[in-house]
Amino acid sequence: MVDAHGKSPILAVGSVAFDSIKNPFGEANRVVGGSATYFSLAASFFTDVRLVAVVGEDFAERGAEVFGGRSIDTSGLQVMPGETFRWKGVYGFDLNQRETIYTKLNVFEDFQPVISEEWRTSPFVFLGNIHPKLQLDVLDQVESPKLVAADTMNLWIENTPDDLAKVLERIDILIINDSEARELSRESNLVKAARTLRAMGPATVVIKRGEHGVLTTTSRDGEFFTAPALPLEEVFDPTGAGDTFAGGFVGYLAACGNTHDSSLARAIIYGSTLASFAVEDFSIDRLLRLEQREVDERFRLFKRMTHFDEV
Repeated sequence: MVDAHGKSPILAVGSVAFDSIKNPFGEANRVVGGSATYFSLAASFFTDVRLVAVVGEDFAERGAEVFGGRSIDTSGLQVMPGETFRWKGVYGFDLNQRETIYTKLNVFEDFQPVISEEWRTSPFVFLGNIHPKLQLDVLDQVESPKLVAADTMNLWIENTPDDLAKVLERIDILIINDSEARELSRESNLVKAARTLRAMGPATVVIKRGEHGVLTTTSRDGEFFTAPALPLEEVFDPTGAGDTFAGGFVGYLAACGNTHDSSLARAIIYGSTLASFAVEDFSIDRLLRLEQREVDERFRLFKRMTHFDEV
């Protein structure tokens, strides 16, 4: 068990949104989502989170419900006139595939991250999959962080490759899904893709493979560590699973304070553990009900599932 108090805080910059989701198992409208939301909720099981994002006036009544009573400081959450970022997606029976119906940036279109003087010395920094120029803006404001992790998406890979390249040169860990890894590296094989991405700057590359688990490699020895996803009977809504993984992953690293190979391996399992809960209900509902004892129990289940003795 990891104590969430007294550990290194994480500065988390990303989106807070309202999502509308439809899949074969049901439909949810105007539920809370966003990369920074899922990340912060997951990371708060391990350490304190300093949230920087923007919402509209329509989010005011939801903030306390979502973030209240947790190790999440929302003093960096800007409230602007207008509506909160909105996204709608539809899934088929293959929950690895989804169709985006609409994306309405609203107040997020003019988002300018402002990092307070106190928060600029945050030892751990997570950059959600926002525009690379905004990620660079944050990097220009923070002061000598111990570790910077970042996510990205196909929109930025395709439309802002030069800015994204500058981000990759300045981060320690890249967290990316398998299709994005192939697109960014121009390699179909994920082992080759991971090595190519590592050569772009980040010392550690973590590739999320959905129901097939996680693949990671570091520059220290070039070796790979892979972990399966937990087999689940109930997979209800995969929205935000990747951001939840990132929260558990970076949250654990901040709690233990190092990035040794053994710590990275445990962080991947903790990230996978949190993600396995997130998919059990729509939106953030399962994360809001989640208790620390459940996290610890499922982490132990992961360990039993993957352990074997040498002959």
